Amino acid sequence: MNMKRRSLIAAAGAATLPGLRPAWAQGSGEVIIATTGGLMTNSLQTHFYKRFEADTGIKVRPVAIELPDQWARAVAGARSGSVPFDVVTATPPDLIQHAELLQTLDCTAMPGIVAHALPNSCMTKGIIRTVGGMALTWSKKAFPNGGPQSWADFFDVAKFPGPRSLPDTGDREWWVPLAALMADGVPRDKLFPMDLDRAYKKLDTIKKSVAAWWKSGDNSMQVLRGGDAVMSMLYSSRAVPLAKSGEFDFTWNGAIRDTGNWAVLKGGPNTQNGVKFLDFFVQNPAEHLPFSNAVSFDSNNKEAAAQVPEADRRFRPSYPANYEKLVIADFQWIAGERAKMRERWVSWLTA
Repeated sequence: MNMKRRSLIAAAGAATLPGLRPAWAQGSGEVIIATTGGLMTNSLQTHFYKRFEADTGIKVRPVAIELPDQWARAVAGARSGSVPFDVVTATPPDLIQHAELLQTLDCTAMPGIVAHALPNSCMTKGIIRTVGGMALTWSKKAFPNGGPQSWADFFDVAKFPGPRSLPDTGDREWWVPLAALMADGVPRDKLFPMDLDRAYKKLDTIKKSVAAWWKSGDNSMQVLRGGDAVMSMLYSSRAVPLAKSGEFDFTWNGAIRDTGNWAVLKGGPNTQNGVKFLDFFVQNPAEHLPFSNAVSFDSNNKEAAAQVPEADRRFRPSYPANYEKLVIADFQWIAGERAKMRERWVSWLTA
């Protein structure tokens, strides 16, 4: 092992030991972190902010704000030269749409990322904070001998009869066409650019069997629990508790990866402290486990899922055997085609 690699690993390992501050993590001042409030902010405070302050000497100043307001203030701040935050919450399209506002990250130079982050979870403009998937979920009562195991099964109304449910959330018009392409046999590495004509031709075959188009996570669970549908595409954060109830089950096979991300604003009041926080966040699996349980999403630490009991690992999207089954979208392509896709989705749904 070369000396540079050895020093990165040693620094990352030292960072996980209470009371030690490796040179790369020492700091002062503060870092301003913008997230949605409530449970998310409280859980981050409990499991990460306090420990970051203790380990680095950098004070965390959390700001509770919804994403549209966050980005409006970030854009205005960049124009005026007074950037309001250091670390912001970002969807995958945000990392593309607002790339010019974001600090470029050198993932290989961040020792915490090198040692502890999930594979491919650090990008040039941000890192994954939380991860889940849009998973095929079904009623065990409807299919006592085994439910659907792929999107091809979801579209097979002869083999797996009964009403379906799918999302219409107003902001992810590519989820369902992407599942349709997988159902039609398109390999994972050929899904993008999406062949929308092929996707909607496949969707035509199942439209009459869709009894409910859910609008929110709570709504998606109500549809299944109420018996309005026997299977659905669900957030894994909703599919997992349903499966744990014993009445439903789900598969990670073909689940579409759904992430929340951290990013650092360029020219913020404490930009380098923001980068240090991102590198710190991915460490210490002992904090990630209770955090993930609290917010119902896995978070970005590759060791955490392996520390849960073996019987529970099937519920963790970050467990390697599950994580490798998640389908990763091409958000660069989606960003360029989003308006067109939205128009086509609404036109098809209302026809």
